[in-house]
Formats: sequence, structure tokens, C-alpha cells
Amino acid sequence: MFDIGWGEFFLIGVVALIVVGPKELPGLFRTVGQWTGKARAMARDFQRSLEQAANESGMDEVSRSLRSLEGVNLRSPSQTARNYAAKAVAGGEADAPAPPPAAADPAPAPAPDQGDKSAAS
Repeated sequence: MFDIGWGEFFLIGVVALIVVGPKELPGLFRTVGQWTGKARAMARDFQRSLEQAANESGMDEVSRSLRSLEGVNLRSPSQTARNYAAKAVAGGEADAPAPPPAAADPAPAPAPDQGDKSAAS
């Protein structure tokens, strides 16, 4: 979580022992433990309230629909169509979902001939 190793914990313990003293050290650890428990409880309550708000607003439906799109490659519609076709043929599914329409680049319209003056009049 904080990326603190055993060496750092040992160093913190030694410094706390020197600064606080051996008599007050158990009380200090107890207080730190209580603060940690309260912080975790507050974080847990906050997370639950966020999840409840998301469920009430319908975000769970949005997340389910986004998970259903995990295999779709939006950059290459033709590849996605080929993947749908390959799955339908391999699985033998009669009711395979229709592939999304392929993005076709329309051919540019030919430019009017500049030498033909009769077409311009």
C-alpha cells in the first residue's frame, strides 16, 4: 500500500521507542490502531455509499453493457465483422449477431472539367 518494507517498520519502531519511551509505547500503538480502524471504517462507508449511488443511478447497467463490448475492436470494423463471421461459422450458430456495418470510404466525386465552358454556362 505505502511500499514500506520490514526495514522501514523496524526503523520507525526504534525511533518511536527512543522518542516516546518504553512505558508509553503500548498506548501509542493502541491509539494508532484505533485511528487506523476508524479510517478504514470511514473508507468502507464511503465506498458503500458510492456503490449505492451508482446502483441507484443505473451505472451497473452501463458497466454491464461496456463489459459486453470487450471483444469489439472499434478501430477496425472490417476485422470485427470477420471475427463475428468466423465465430458464427466455427460455432455453427444460426442466430449469431449481425456484424456491425463496415465503414466504407465513399469515392470522391470527380471534379468538373475546367476546360468545358458550355457546362459552366
